[in-house]
Amino acid sequence: MPTKSKSEYEQLAKRLHSMETSIEELNARIARLAIGLGVSLETEAEIAKLMSQKHPASSVTHERRSSKESLDTTHTGANPDRRVALKLEELRGLLVLRYGVETRYVDEVGVDATRQIMTDAEAHLVRDGFKPGADGINLDRLFKEN
Repeated sequence: MPTKSKSEYEQLAKRLHSMETSIEELNARIARLAIGLGVSLETEAEIAKLMSQKHPASSVTHERRSSKESLDTTHTGANPDRRVALKLEELRGLLVLRYGVETRYVDEVGVDATRQIMTDAEAHLVRDGFKPGADGINLDRLFKEN
């Protein structure tokens, strides 16, 4: 029976650490966006509602400032409605991205290793001051036993 060499185990350990770090950073960004936008990600229904929302403010059909205003440096900020719409769009995109990453992790290292990565990432967020589930991850729901 072939066994893995020490370097193969070291490579695997580095890969698992890299996977955990990536998911931690992704989850932290998702949690920060949700908190900043006042969006709850605690239930599947809330996530589904967020994912189905359309925000037309994300596209600008014309510039609202006159040429004089555009030269004024005090009016350089973006439209607040547009900013919120863009952040909501980013949040939805990151949730989709995370789902793809989780699926890839399961395919690459298996369910048990992915569960451990997700559990460790959630614990790291809690240590950083986020409440459990602020990132939309409910580990019990995600890895429920049938």
